[in-house]
Amino acid sequence: MRQDLIDRLREITPEEQELLKEGGEIRRERYTNRRDFVVDSRLLLEKGRLIEIRPHTRFAYFPRHRHNYVEMVYMCSGTTTHIINGNKELTLEEGDLLFLNQNVYHEILPSGEGDIAVNFIILPEFFDRPISMVERENILRDFLISTLAGDSAINDHLYIRTKGIVPVENLLENMIWSLIERHPMMDTINQTSMGLLFMNLSRFADQIGRGDPQQEEQNLLFSVLDYIEHHYQSGTLAEISELSHLPTYQVSRLLKKRTGKNFKELLQLRKMQQAAYLLQNSTLSIDRIIEHIGYENSSYFYRMFREKYGCSPSEYRETPV
Repeated sequence: MRQDLIDRLREITPEEQELLKEGGEIRRERYTNRRDFVVDSRLLLEKGRLIEIRPHTRFAYFPRHRHNYVEMVYMCSGTTTHIINGNKELTLEEGDLLFLNQNVYHEILPSGEGDIAVNFIILPEFFDRPISMVERENILRDFLISTLAGDSAINDHLYIRTKGIVPVENLLENMIWSLIERHPMMDTINQTSMGLLFMNLSRFADQIGRGDPQQEEQNLLFSVLDYIEHHYQSGTLAEISELSHLPTYQVSRLLKKRTGKNFKELLQLRKMQQAAYLLQNSTLSIDRIIEHIGYENSSYFYRMFREKYGCSPSEYRETPV
């Protein structure tokens, strides 16, 4: 990250000055009017705004809380230690990204002056444009969106190591810069940047969290979803089991736990998504599309397609995009 941005974010805030001078604890009234500690976006966002950033408050323990918004934490330098749902400890290092939806309980251990993190406060409706930008359905995108939307109590956070993934680093720096500088049209600019961020996280899924023992289960999940994304035509559970050096039952159990679907269902879903994409973005005949996505039984394809999209492939092709 550019040094001038780091220097801006390193500045001691009035809240931090108070903590350094008087010691003590985080004052809850800065963050919520509720008896339970749910950080309220209305106290952090100007009226009409969909997104804002604030440097993470250093020098004090931030007690267990939830948010009524989606929080995205980006670690600019140093480290911060986060406790998720009371039992999972994550230490963010430079370049790490943490998404937290409204279901998750979150606490943060005290950090020092050089530990600089940026908290993005994001209202759920902010994601409407980014989601619409990702035109092509894919399983990884669906997983990211369901996590951020809070559709799953299991997938309530995502921890992603992005250091060294240059497009992701550049997008995050651009978002931070536009929000610090109060750039005109910054909501629109940052919605576009978030859409590009989603695309890149899907594109670089095989690199996310690689080798990080803190995220062994999530890393395996991303690897399996990435495998399905690229081998939907003829992929097998036995092959991904061999590639991951895990028994098939363990891979199956992970998929069911984190996505609600088994391997066969996810493979089938990806085939349907690709068929829908080709119907609206190519002139291939339906028979060629069936062959391309790896189906031999056309009757089965027609039945499964109608179950998912509520119409025949021909009707879907004629529907305006």
